[in-house]
Amino acid sequence: MPSALGPGIAEELQRAAGARVAERLRGGDATLWGPPGAPEIADRLGWLSEAGRMLEHVDELSEFADEVRDAGFTDAVVLGMGGSSLAPEVLRRCFGAQEGRPQLHVLDSTDAAAIRELQESIELQRTLFVVSSKSGGTIEPLSLFAHFFSLVGEGRSFIAITDPGTALEELAREREFRRTFAGEPAIGGRYSALSNFGLVPAALMGLDVRALLNRAPQAWQTEIGPLQSSGPEAPARAQDGSELPACVQLGAAIGAMERAGRDKLTFVISSSLPGLGLWLEQLVAESTGKRGTGILPVAEEPLGDPEEYGEDRVFVSIRDRERPEPALDEALEALARAGHPLIIVPCGGPLDLGRLFMLWELTVAVAGWSLSINPFDQPNVQQAKDATQAVLAAYSDSHQLDEPAEASEAQLQALLAGASPPHYVAIMGFVAPSLEFDRAAAELRIAIRRACAAGAKGAPATTFGYGPRFLHSTGQFHKGGPRTGRFLQLLHDAGDEIEIPGAGYTFTTLKNAQAIGDLRTLRELGLPAERVRLRGEDPAAALRALAAALARYEVSTAAPEGGIR
Repeated sequence: MPSALGPGIAEELQRAAGARVAERLRGGDATLWGPPGAPEIADRLGWLSEAGRMLEHVDELSEFADEVRDAGFTDAVVLGMGGSSLAPEVLRRCFGAQEGRPQLHVLDSTDAAAIRELQESIELQRTLFVVSSKSGGTIEPLSLFAHFFSLVGEGRSFIAITDPGTALEELAREREFRRTFAGEPAIGGRYSALSNFGLVPAALMGLDVRALLNRAPQAWQTEIGPLQSSGPEAPARAQDGSELPACVQLGAAIGAMERAGRDKLTFVISSSLPGLGLWLEQLVAESTGKRGTGILPVAEEPLGDPEEYGEDRVFVSIRDRERPEPALDEALEALARAGHPLIIVPCGGPLDLGRLFMLWELTVAVAGWSLSINPFDQPNVQQAKDATQAVLAAYSDSHQLDEPAEASEAQLQALLAGASPPHYVAIMGFVAPSLEFDRAAAELRIAIRRACAAGAKGAPATTFGYGPRFLHSTGQFHKGGPRTGRFLQLLHDAGDEIEIPGAGYTFTTLKNAQAIGDLRTLRELGLPAERVRLRGEDPAAALRALAAALARYEVSTAAPEGGIR
């Protein structure tokens, strides 16, 4: 830590010790985050004991997974969104296909090309569809269910994961699903990784669920090293509260650094843990981004040189001890030497995910205490949902979408003009997810950073998320967090439409309605937001062209005739 941050962190650790945060967190004391009886606190603490409770159901999950395998299913597809899909996506990416078990897929997109690509990669009659929604009313998984049920027509090819008493539970009963697994109502979606929402898909793909759960309690025993100074300053003040669990020390330190202006929690994660950043994004953004405050998680942003970063960054290295990456470690150490805070969280690779899930759930809950906010509600997520419904209601009358105008060259320049810390630029892609588009998005993030890095304060942080996934993740921070965001919406439509049975519109219409609703909501809140429609059949190529234009903008900003060409 830079020495300037040492006293504030030490003071917050002392406050955490005095407030008995660790003891009260272990005991599920809801008054850590609000007065007695505050809504969405006391009834949202089930995650603290869920790993132990789920150990009692491991045999049940294993038996069901064997039933699915023996029934001849070769694939399993999670139809979910946000908290219902991100933990399965992490497990899928980290562990890959397991021999003799169904291959797991996660579909959390309303893009017609993404749906069609998945559909063509599986044998429908040998695929188990997992309709996953805590509320049971989320529009994306229900729309995807309607589509695939119309193709398969057999309830035994579907299971549901949902809280008791939801409309999805009733739907599963009516359509004679193979099985319905109950969610725990006292757990919010983003804290549900170690509940049925994460563990049923884990069991289906053949993972050792018991081992995953047995790692979770180790989060409380995780040790943290002493606070060390970074940069050319004098040594940092000695850390107090070293007897506190690591989750309390981390959460309190992150909260203290947010108050000091270091509110961009930048994750640099070992390559053996792909997708973990997406899960962390939702956990941090939805838990802390509200009431005009919050910690912005920055995941999968390409690392730059130390001078490109401003004084709003905290770097978190989740480092796999089993697979060293010396070049990455060297880049992080250079950032620390330059005076940027660096938190190192060692782990044992994918087998350690149970502990990592629990450690970060605890850490973020403590950060909520530190910031005096409720980490379990999401007051702004509903805004985008309501806006989408309004757009769809208007469409049902006119059969046309009221499309916003695309950004001009001057408007794109204005969006980035003067962007520097504490600003951030959020890139929101309503396109089909793909590795090639991921790479193009990374190039765009580098182009934005370089175009904006001329100032002494450094460049703004950049985030990237696929729509509508990010609406259930960083979307809360966009609307409820600090008013420092600048928003670039990217849109690309596939050629062929796919009707949503019974809806009266297509998936492309739904995706565009979600994009329109989100853009309107951002603008109604007075936030700068522009849209660019990517033309042609290849959205990644179109995005690279935009990145190249921004690279030229870096050179031309000083010239009177400068601009994005």
